[in-house]
Amino acid sequence: QVQLVESGGGLVQPGGSLRLSCAASRSISSIYLMGWYRQAPGKQREMVAQITRNGNTNYRSSVKGRFTITKDNAGNTLALQMNSLKPEDTAVYYCNVGGTQGVTYWGQGTQVTVAS
Repeated sequence: QVQLVESGGGLVQPGGSLRLSCAASRSISSIYLMGWYRQAPGKQREMVAQITRNGNTNYRSSVKGRFTITKDNAGNTLALQMNSLKPEDTAVYYCNVGGTQGVTYWGQGTQVTVAS
C-alpha cells in the first residue's frame, strides 16, 4: 500500500509554468508504473503522463513537448513539470500508482487553473 500527496497546483496565466510534486509514503524504486492523470469539470479522468520503473515515459499527445514527468527514487517523489500551459490544461491533477487496472492508488488531487 502507498499513500500519495500532491502539491504545486495553482492559478497561472496562459503560457506560464507549474511544477507538480507527488510525495509517496514509501519507496517508489520498485513500483512498475506511476503517472499523472487529470480530470476537468464534466469530463472523464484522462492520462497525462506515465513513467515506468526503468524510466520509460509516455505522454498524451496534447502535452508532448510541454510537460515532463520525472521521478526521484531517493526522495520517493514524482514530479510533473508543465510549461506553455493552456486554458485547456485546467483540471484537477492526480498522482497515480499502477495505472487504471488492477491494484491502483491515487492521491487526493491538486487543482491547476490556467486563466488570464
